[in-house]
Amino acid sequence: MASGTRAATQQQAQTQDAAERIVRLSRRSLIRDAFLLAVGVASGGALVGCGGGGGGDPGGGAGDSNDALVESAMAAGAPFAHGVASGDPLQDRVMLWTRASMAAPGVVNVTWELALDSNFGAIVKQGTVATGPELDYTVKVDATGLQPGTTYFYRFAVGTSFSNKGRTRTLPADAIDRLRLGVFSCANFPAGYFNAYGHAARRGDIDYALHLGDYIYEYGVLGYASQLAIAIDRVSEPSHETLTLDDYRKRHAQYKSDPDLRAFHATLPMIALWDDHDVANNTWLRGAENHSDGEGVFEARRAAAVQAFHEWLPTRLPDPSNPLKIYRSFSFGKLASLHMLDTRLVGRDQQQTLAEFVDGKAQGPDRQLLGVEQAAWLTAQMQASPATWEVLGQQVLMARMEVPLTVASTFDLATLTEYLLAKATPENLRSDNQRALVQQRRVPYNLDAWDGYPAARESVLAVAKSRNKNLISLAGDTHNAWASDLTDATGANVGVEFATASVSSPGFERLLPLISSTILEDAFPEMVPDLRYAETSKRGYLLVTLTPTEARGDWIQVSTVLTRDYSAGVAMSLRAGVGERKISGV
Repeated sequence: MASGTRAATQQQAQTQDAAERIVRLSRRSLIRDAFLLAVGVASGGALVGCGGGGGGDPGGGAGDSNDALVESAMAAGAPFAHGVASGDPLQDRVMLWTRASMAAPGVVNVTWELALDSNFGAIVKQGTVATGPELDYTVKVDATGLQPGTTYFYRFAVGTSFSNKGRTRTLPADAIDRLRLGVFSCANFPAGYFNAYGHAARRGDIDYALHLGDYIYEYGVLGYASQLAIAIDRVSEPSHETLTLDDYRKRHAQYKSDPDLRAFHATLPMIALWDDHDVANNTWLRGAENHSDGEGVFEARRAAAVQAFHEWLPTRLPDPSNPLKIYRSFSFGKLASLHMLDTRLVGRDQQQTLAEFVDGKAQGPDRQLLGVEQAAWLTAQMQASPATWEVLGQQVLMARMEVPLTVASTFDLATLTEYLLAKATPENLRSDNQRALVQQRRVPYNLDAWDGYPAARESVLAVAKSRNKNLISLAGDTHNAWASDLTDATGANVGVEFATASVSSPGFERLLPLISSTILEDAFPEMVPDLRYAETSKRGYLLVTLTPTEARGDWIQVSTVLTRDYSAGVAMSLRAGVGERKISGV
């Protein structure tokens, strides 16, 4: 190794160690050691753990029936090679889905059955549906006339060939004392295996699954997080970026070739939203960052992506005449109202740069994230809801995630260390430069989130506050796990946010590879007053348990997405009590 390279490496290691010690000491408020660091003692020290807890799965065993469903779904073959799925449950109905993967083109008649038992001895509904190439051979059935809060089993057939069995459940009508929601986001096929889906499928104790978007990714074989795709046999199909209806259909088909995803769908009814990668990166109302003039008309690409999304997922259109309208509400007795929002396609103004934000261009009262129509709908839904918990299922972080301007401008180990050192130094010992660092303006680290649309956020929070609601925001998108208090512009606590890690997409370990995850996980709460938990390098999902007295979040981590052999456990558990509107430990 050249002497210059060796010196640079040693300097980086010393800076990393210094940042590690600064975070640890600021957290423990050790003024004496902070002073020593301030005058230059910045070497040595081991990595500090995030203190995120541990332990095993909070749920019970899956049971024989669940095991059988999982194994059947994982082994699904023609003519139902993409498995079965259910979704958008209501008190009296649920959507059922499959695809007839036929060798010969033409119309196919698919029969379906819904029963109270897994042996289909007590069939309560059945019928026949025609499908063909105009639907990409997908089948969707809105099974109506069902009983609330009831578990059903379903299957499809073409001739004498049956699909694997699926299990679903309608929404409860009466008072319930517990609701468990599995929350998922950001499953990138070439980035790794869908172990999070597989773990959730095997649990047997989740009532309903929520998917907050990025169900697929649009990139080609050389795109985002595809470096190991060949090694793990997960190369994207088609090989190019998805642009046309045929492209998006093929990409959805590839994702449902994954056995863990098929098992996930067979065991859990899912309520789903799209996010940007279901169309193109950083989508907004009239375009996307990952859409250029040479890729055709954006509206045509968006229409293709939306059509494929509805074909391949068990969604129910709130307005059949408008497939772009996906926002809708679900009622879980009097315990919870779930409002699934679209922060991507129907109302979002274009994202701003950091320079534009600093110039004040994000502060306009008319700047939209939901759009006028959706915002009015949400207000009406929340005002009319009698539920204990108002839950927002949506894509991007709602909590204030503002960091010092110097860090936001150049987010690297040097600027982070400089700020943390200044903050850890006692005020009377700070230099003028350190005082300026501590007192500097704070700006969002991610302007694609609600931080880039402050007036829209204040409007939603004001509705919850005026009605004294117990508000919970659920978010995905970032690939990292977060928990935050939701505060309005006055600093008042209005609710809480639980944000899930990704199923497989990499987090900050890819975006900021020169900063250890241990440093980031401690540094973010040091920089962001409302933030209570950060995990920036592990994949998994979120389990939300609601009762009449509390909301609990359990962040489930899988040990790896690069092999199908993995372990899983609870990385962190946090709660919020009714009326508290802030996060605490369990």
